Amino acid sequence: MSPRVIGANLVVRIKTFSREKSAMFFTIAFPIILILVFGTIFMHQDDMSFDLYVQDLDQTNASAQLVKTLELNGRFKITKVAPAINATQYAKDNKLNLVLVIPKGYAGSLLLRMMLNDNTSVTITSIYNPSSTSVSTKMQVLNSVFGVMNQRMSGKSPFIRSVGTSILNKKYRFIEFFVPGIIAMTVMTSSLSGAVNVNAELRQKGVIRKLSTTPITRTDWILSNILYQFILAVLSTIAILLVSYAVFNVILQINAWLLVFIVLEVFAFAGIGMILTRVAKEAESAVAAANVIMFPMMFLSGSFFPLEMMPGFLQTFARILPLYYVNEGLRASMVFVDHMTALRFSAIIGVFATVVFIVGILTSKWEEASDSTVPPSCHYSRILSLCHYRLACSDAGCSHRSHFQVQRLAISTAFAPGRGLREVLGAQVSTIHPKKVNTLFPDQSGASGSVSDRINRKE
Repeated sequence: MSPRVIGANLVVRIKTFSREKSAMFFTIAFPIILILVFGTIFMHQDDMSFDLYVQDLDQTNASAQLVKTLELNGRFKITKVAPAINATQYAKDNKLNLVLVIPKGYAGSLLLRMMLNDNTSVTITSIYNPSSTSVSTKMQVLNSVFGVMNQRMSGKSPFIRSVGTSILNKKYRFIEFFVPGIIAMTVMTSSLSGAVNVNAELRQKGVIRKLSTTPITRTDWILSNILYQFILAVLSTIAILLVSYAVFNVILQINAWLLVFIVLEVFAFAGIGMILTRVAKEAESAVAAANVIMFPMMFLSGSFFPLEMMPGFLQTFARILPLYYVNEGLRASMVFVDHMTALRFSAIIGVFATVVFIVGILTSKWEEASDSTVPPSCHYSRILSLCHYRLACSDAGCSHRSHFQVQRLAISTAFAPGRGLREVLGAQVSTIHPKKVNTLFPDQSGASGSVSDRINRKE
């Protein structure tokens, strides 16, 4: 055992680790992000208060005391609803997840129970939205408060009874609200990670720069990548739905909105990936930046946790995340079949996708550096490949004039003073006949001579 060898190897491993941005992210930054996110969400879990809308139809001191008891013991922030309003329609219009209705005659029933000690009871109605994951928690707290109040009263049967009424015509399970969130999260992950990994790696290896010497255009390259990400998103969505139907027997509406949201989400997060690829020069840095955006969005957009469980500032922040609108749009279309809500959310995510995708296209460039920073040998190698390509197309009768113009422009800026093509490329340049070069690139002649002349002499 040699301490010197062990120390040297340790130094090498540490240096290697410090240069790998993605490894540093998952080792150091990712755990910190998780503990900050979940710590902020659950830091005041014991002191958490919920919003509760209460409609008091009795309007007596006894019913007012019940509301005050709920506010003090049940950790609720009470908002009163006017007695003349239809509570069910009010919950639907304002997208509330729970409205408590105290019936008329509550004070009389309480008086009979206290004075006569009979089995008189009162039924309090909870109008709820089963799509909200925080409803069950609210109703558990309510039942615990009612249970304490019943224990304080004499009599064998409970005085306060609670009955729930769903605002939806059909009964849904939590898994049916969970599946659309998983679909949205999966599409986001594949689109963002795919765009970043492919573009960053190819850009770092110089493949993207070399693509400028081929017939493929930047538009062809971007659209092919988008189509690839869309196919992956559709395959993952089909897999999720098949498992959900086979294992959990979910009831979801599969309609055109599903494809609309998938397309919009692919464009949105692929655009973010293109922007990150341009900002972060190294592939590892781009992956780390994508993870910084992706993982907090998973947990703050309502895919796993209800927004009501988060502090107020996190709820506000969650509502500006694009994944939040994809989640809500998919649930509106697949669970509630609410086309107007789906249209509204699709318009929001559509505007976002358009903006970031256009910015991503504008920031995506073939070249990574200016001509002054590229070695002359790279210019000459590119010229040789271009010449061979032009000769092949000319012999085959091709007419890629738009590509030829790009290639001529590249050659016009590719020559470096002090060295000729023969000096750099050696005998390989003899494979191109000088007359053919002049024929293929007639616009390259000038004061300094034609392309063939510049090939044969050292400038």
